[in-house]
Amino acid sequence: MTEQIEPGFETAGFETAGFQTDVQQLPGWTHVYSGKVRDLYVPSDESITAEMGQDCVLVVASDRISAYDYVLSSEIPDKGRILTQLSLWWFDQLDVEHHVLASTAAKGVPAEVEGRAMICKRLEMFPVECIARGYLTGSGLEEYRETGEVCGIPLPAGLVDGSRLEHAIFTPSAKAEVGEHDENITYDHVVAMLGDDIAARLKELTLKIYTRAEEIARERGIILADTKVEFGLDTVTGIITLGDEVLTPDSSRFWDAASYQPGKAQPSYDKQYVRDWLTSPDSGWDRASDTPPPALPAEVVRRTRERYIEAFEKLTGRTFEG
Repeated sequence: MTEQIEPGFETAGFETAGFQTDVQQLPGWTHVYSGKVRDLYVPSDESITAEMGQDCVLVVASDRISAYDYVLSSEIPDKGRILTQLSLWWFDQLDVEHHVLASTAAKGVPAEVEGRAMICKRLEMFPVECIARGYLTGSGLEEYRETGEVCGIPLPAGLVDGSRLEHAIFTPSAKAEVGEHDENITYDHVVAMLGDDIAARLKELTLKIYTRAEEIARERGIILADTKVEFGLDTVTGIITLGDEVLTPDSSRFWDAASYQPGKAQPSYDKQYVRDWLTSPDSGWDRASDTPPPALPAEVVRRTRERYIEAFEKLTGRTFEG
């Protein structure tokens, strides 16, 4: 769930991630960074910045998929379009300032990447992964089993994998370098990093987004167990702004409400199917080794794509057109 935001959203310098990828050349734009999933471009034509009214970046979602800190050699067809279209749908549902300026060719997105790209405000990103949890699972469950807490927040005894929490909690993490794991931190740590006012606003916005999205998903038969969001400062307006993607299967845990059963791992609408295959005997891969994972079989690719599409269609009520 904790897909790392690419540094290309920041106003600091760009850098190259630790893997190779084919980069599409786009007229009017210069490629500056490739992350695990997204490729970022800045305008090479001053008229683009003038038309947008402020400094901007082009965010192009690829079909790449990552697992266990590796970018796999296999891709999931249409994944970039699904993630982009789902994020755009969610941005429209949330009463929160966000970074999207344009998402169609008519508004300036290059036709070559229309449907999987957004022109976005360039933000000064905060170095914090803002995570809201309404259910206990994943790294939160591991921490709870060891300490009875998650990110310094005490939780009741007797909770199990998949337990619903009485109230959603804000459990931030510190962003790690590409290839490293993010580190869970306490709210007090966020305050020390960013100050009382910004920390309080990030917590407020994160829980607001989760609460609204959880209601919407539940109406559609899906449980939103947790989600990761990213915020940055719009230096033009001074407003804390929602950036990156939002509420996709790459940044959230979505479960089928009809099959939900606490006490065990829940089937999810994300890349868990890929993770499960990689750690199964069928893959022949040793996760503890330094060897990159093998290519995915066609069946795993097909079923993973189906899960992404199912999540998109259930949540939006739209038919995905690849």
